[in-house]
Amino acid sequence: MYTFSSKLKTFSIILMALGILGIGYGFLTAPKNIEEVETLLAKEASEHGGGHGEAAAAHHEEKAEATQHAETVEAVHHEEAKDANVEEAVSKDSVVANEEITHEVKAEEAHEAEAAVVHDVKADKHTEVSHEHDPKAHAEHVLHQLQNKPWSALYVACIFFLLLSMGVLAFYAIQQVAQAGWSPVLFRVMQGITAYLPVVSVIFFIILILCGLHFNHIFVWLGEHVTDPTHADYDEIIAGKAGYLNFPFWIARAFVFLLGWNLYRHYSRKNCLAQDEANDDLNYKKNFKLSAGFLVFFIVSESIMSWDWIMSFDPHWFSTLFGWYVFASFVVSGVTTIALVTIYLKSKGYLEYVNTSHIHDLAKFMFGFSIFWTYLWFSQFMLIWYANIPEEVTYFITRIQLYNLPFFGAVVMNFVFPLLILVNTDFKRLNWVIVMAGIVILLGHYVDFFNMIMPGTVGDRWFIGIPEIASILFFLGLFIFVVFTALTKAPLLAKRNPFIEESKHFHY
Repeated sequence: MYTFSSKLKTFSIILMALGILGIGYGFLTAPKNIEEVETLLAKEASEHGGGHGEAAAAHHEEKAEATQHAETVEAVHHEEAKDANVEEAVSKDSVVANEEITHEVKAEEAHEAEAAVVHDVKADKHTEVSHEHDPKAHAEHVLHQLQNKPWSALYVACIFFLLLSMGVLAFYAIQQVAQAGWSPVLFRVMQGITAYLPVVSVIFFIILILCGLHFNHIFVWLGEHVTDPTHADYDEIIAGKAGYLNFPFWIARAFVFLLGWNLYRHYSRKNCLAQDEANDDLNYKKNFKLSAGFLVFFIVSESIMSWDWIMSFDPHWFSTLFGWYVFASFVVSGVTTIALVTIYLKSKGYLEYVNTSHIHDLAKFMFGFSIFWTYLWFSQFMLIWYANIPEEVTYFITRIQLYNLPFFGAVVMNFVFPLLILVNTDFKRLNWVIVMAGIVILLGHYVDFFNMIMPGTVGDRWFIGIPEIASILFFLGLFIFVVFTALTKAPLLAKRNPFIEESKHFHY
């Protein structure tokens, strides 16, 4: 039996305490009213004022030079016309040629004059728009973004750890249905990690309810007036989706999904523990059928979940690949977590039957799902970017312009780094290499979730600061506490599994 060390328990509690303090700091320092935001915007404007002043001066100087140039051209043309009247003794061909040249000069001057008028009209229109701009509306928009920031940080960390444990659960179900012979010695590790699912599901469901009760504005389509045609906030696209994107139906779907996942987790573990004391394989067969049914439910619920909880942050945009993309992200995170927890337990003298071949296979899955994630990332990005349809490509333009570092940084962390490190077979057997690669992969996929959620909630007001780091620390501490507590509740070896002997002697 595993014993939860006091040092690790203390460490997890410290992480949770720091996380709660940081999350509280994020909410306390968020602006409370529009006056605070107006002060902030005024400060930002003063800091950038010099640049704007220089640009304006340069614009006026340019306009003055253009006016002077136009006057010079007009004077030259007047002199040329005067000289042409004095010279009467010219041939007919010369007169025609001069008339053509004069006509071209006049055409060019007319074109320049027209361009100048158009430029002035555009400048006047720009001035009118600037005067018509409502500073109050802009300040209110920024207020919502800054108030969304601690909520969004909490949401990103919560859904990341929720789906990480779901990735482990899905991987466990796949092993059951595939009747894999290499993995049964790892089943109790997987079950320990999925013990986190019920706890984080409750927290996440509460956050969803608070969103529906308008404690925040992170979901635009949950706004009170966006479906009201008589209101200024009316959004025709969101109103067209109101039959699906409405709070009662949305929260009901969330309840069904979370309940279904947790019920499978409960009964599969129950059957697995009962199998240890049984004299036949009845409980194993129950788990096989239960896992097969769960995978059907999971693949449907996972797709809808990705639309409801992530893609709806950008309700004007959609992608038919999005469900698979999210799936690849949290499954590779789940497999990586299995590898890290296994290596830790092995280093403490547990899991005596786990050998380098088991670690090697986990590393292969880490590598394979990283490549799968990259394939889906590129497929989604390339097709939308190449088609260049405005309502679709704006999703990536926003992220490239405002989130350039995390957007491309996620590709490096989730593809380039695992490719270079884990492509080597020998490296897949080295624990320190897998730990290093695993930490980078987990951080990279947190950034991936950050990229999917933050642009639709805080816009250009993003920053990985205290609220974001504190949210990660809280859920990480809670994860360590719950998972390693669960590992103490049962033996770490599923001794009556039909494939356990094959798994004990597995060698690659």
